[in-house]
Amino acid sequence: MKTMTCRQLGGPCDHAHHGENANEVIKAQDRHLKEVVADGDTAHEQALSEMKNRWKHPISGMGWYRKAKRDFAKLPED
Repeated sequence: MKTMTCRQLGGPCDHAHHGENANEVIKAQDRHLKEVVADGDTAHEQALSEMKNRWKHPISGMGWYRKAKRDFAKLPED
């Protein structure tokens, strides 16, 4: 298991996401952004918007995805 923060994935805070692979932490980040924005946290609105728009632009979105996977792979195990 490894840990990445919201900030490492493009968000504004240090909330920790844990997962066995990059996809698990990316999905946790997606849930985190949706939850905190729904609760009124405006600091996360831009990151949520970027997350949603990332998949409307597949080429640049895949660049972000590949970078997140590389960054995850470099992390030490928890």
